[in-house]
Amino acid sequence: MEQILIQNTDNSLPVGVTFGLRQIERFINNLIPLLDMDNEKLVKELESFKKYLVLNHSLREITINNHLGNIKRMLKVLENLNSEKEEVTDYVYEIRNSEKSSSHMCNNINSIEKYMDYKRKLVRYAKPKRIRALITDVLTEAEVNRMIQSCKNIKEKAMFTLLAYSAVRNRSFCNIKLRDVDFGDNTINIRKVKGRKEYQTNISSDCTKVLLKYLEKYPKKLDELLFTTKIKENKYTGSDIRKLVKVIAERAKIDKNVFPHLLRHSLASNMINRGANVILIKNQLGHDWLQSTENYITSFPQRIKSEFEIYKPSYM
Repeated sequence: MEQILIQNTDNSLPVGVTFGLRQIERFINNLIPLLDMDNEKLVKELESFKKYLVLNHSLREITINNHLGNIKRMLKVLENLNSEKEEVTDYVYEIRNSEKSSSHMCNNINSIEKYMDYKRKLVRYAKPKRIRALITDVLTEAEVNRMIQSCKNIKEKAMFTLLAYSAVRNRSFCNIKLRDVDFGDNTINIRKVKGRKEYQTNISSDCTKVLLKYLEKYPKKLDELLFTTKIKENKYTGSDIRKLVKVIAERAKIDKNVFPHLLRHSLASNMINRGANVILIKNQLGHDWLQSTENYITSFPQRIKSEFEIYKPSYM
């Protein structure tokens, strides 16, 4: 661009410089609507993909949002709403060669495969094997007992005892209704948050007795939630249950990081130590796959050793 450098009479910037700055300003002002348009297209694309997920897959809202986040990140990197298979494959290749965790890689690849199905461009990629961490830190039976004894009232005791004996996930725990509890059979029907399925879990007769005492003080109708907040009788959230468990653990002076899911690990581990078989634990925890339950067995090699001593052949 040719610039004519003529000084202003008021000692301001040269005319050529001023003219150049104005051109830059006009360029930026014209660029902003284009960027906004691209963002609008991106939002519409993600909304359309969300509609596809809702109508074609039985997924939780949090899972759908995770898929949308993964695809939004990919589209921003590729800078193209209609990327070809080769571009997407190169993007997946970069993910596989990164130092991200296997879970991160699997989650992103799952999202990409679903997105490409939505775009009618079928792709499938090998996923890294998820590395399951050994379960090492659990609560002993004595520690769980101390926590039960540390409950201040019958409601706390009923909530904690049910968590400890059922090993239900805290979000499913918040959804339990009175009609889900079979007091004669000592069982509870659990609606799974994952996969929207149901399974039946067992509780002890002692736990049932505590629940009955609780219901004497806080009667509920069949279709009402078993546990609600004290003042407004609202539904408990997962964070509410985490806070409750943490407070009880502090009262009991448990020197561990205690959270609701640890009670799930602890029940499985304590049952294994008492000789329970893997199928019983699978059903109690509501696992869909036996591999999920086998992680508890491999985490406690002493159980494998003791069973070997029982069932080993007598060669000598």
